Amino acid sequence: MAESLLTCESIFRRNMFRHNIGGGAMFSTEKAFGEFYPVGGGAVVSAFGVPAQHRTASLSAPALTGWACRVKRAEDVILAAMVLPAALILMLLIALWIYIDSPGPVLFRQRRIGLGGHEFEVLKFRTMRADCMAAETCRQATRGDPRVTRAGIWLRRFSLDELPQLINVLRGEMSLVGPRPHAPGTCAGGRPFEQVVAVYPARHRMPPGMTGLAQVRGWRGETETEEKLVYRVRSDLEYIARWSLWLDLKIIVQTLLVIVIARNAY
Repeated sequence: MAESLLTCESIFRRNMFRHNIGGGAMFSTEKAFGEFYPVGGGAVVSAFGVPAQHRTASLSAPALTGWACRVKRAEDVILAAMVLPAALILMLLIALWIYIDSPGPVLFRQRRIGLGGHEFEVLKFRTMRADCMAAETCRQATRGDPRVTRAGIWLRRFSLDELPQLINVLRGEMSLVGPRPHAPGTCAGGRPFEQVVAVYPARHRMPPGMTGLAQVRGWRGETETEEKLVYRVRSDLEYIARWSLWLDLKIIVQTLLVIVIARNAY
């Protein structure tokens, strides 16, 4: 429980030196996104909806500090602690369904990149055949993917496979809302994410989330094109720049609506 009470600032500072992001490293959202969506006159960032004061920031600093970081952590602990007991019966039924449906473990564990570039083990209900998981951990699921089990089709459609991540939230590894954590080496259009978008590491200034602004805008699922990743990162950086408790609550409500529609979930 001591780990769950750590603020995002303390976790970030503990991990930042493991990943070569020293105090002098800077990023410019205008410069990086201008390569993909030039709008002229240095207006790239404002066109993306990111306030001017956030156009340039230090990679060595967490996005939230002080009271803001403590408020977000309190939000995560309180809401996750309320939801997890209520969802326990549903999770047990899902675990039984997976066990009956196909051989293999009920839970799927995968390394993901979190706050400050720190890798952690994300928890999900297994939705693919057990013999496919180890060799293809960085290959994203596609529409009609033959690796997905019968139970997995429905779990992924309604994002029920993500429920075990409430444990990650209580551990302090994730937040309820934030940029979604990706597996190391994941590609968009055949290129690693970091090569497609120069400011991609800036997403790691905020704890990764179970849901986020990009997801409620429809930028979820497979990133088979570089353009999809660019729009996803754009939403992530906008969320970081505009974070507020109200925005988090709004995204949580919108997520429930998106789950019902089940768009781009496969």
